[in-house]
Amino acid sequence: MTIAPDDARQGASHLYRAMRDFVQSTDDTLPGKFEITKEGIVLDMMSPVKPHELTVLRIRKRLEKVMPEELVAHTGEPDVEDEPERILRRPDVMVIAEAEMEGEGTFDPRTLIAAVEVVSRSNPDNDWVAKMRDYPLIGVPVYAVFDPHTGTGAVLSDIHPTPEGPRYATRKDFVYGEDVTIADWTIPTDGLPRYQDENARGEGEPQP
Repeated sequence: MTIAPDDARQGASHLYRAMRDFVQSTDDTLPGKFEITKEGIVLDMMSPVKPHELTVLRIRKRLEKVMPEELVAHTGEPDVEDEPERILRRPDVMVIAEAEMEGEGTFDPRTLIAAVEVVSRSNPDNDWVAKMRDYPLIGVPVYAVFDPHTGTGAVLSDIHPTPEGPRYATRKDFVYGEDVTIADWTIPTDGLPRYQDENARGEGEPQP
């Protein structure tokens, strides 16, 4: 059977809407965070919760301390969506103008100034590989990654075309303790928590 291009696009669009309906139906009902990428639905268990959420909180507070009042470092809903690309993401922190939060529906990724992700313990490739591909594809100008596994991170910017699609041309790596610049604002990275090895005790913790 031959599938015409228009039929293929309609089929892909129908599949995307079905995945989107599923993702939205799971909000607050199942553990973790469901997102849609080119490969389909991704589940990020976001564990352990405390180090991940504390990192998100501290990044948000540090950004909002140095940004203009009309900008926010938003965490939570709604999602960032590019329906033609069939991608639905929810960054841990979204730097966006407060005015862009008015109205209904998902965020247009091209209204974001930056997206910030804290690498999860359960699925680091989602942040280091898949989102590094998806965010330039949908037009997010700056993508910052903080990795509590290693105490390192990177800020990516300058979207440019490549044979594989749009990619970030500039990458600036950092280690925790250094100042890091995200878009136009520089924040410290000291005091951000690290994931502890499940089979080892924390540094300085007394042994039995």
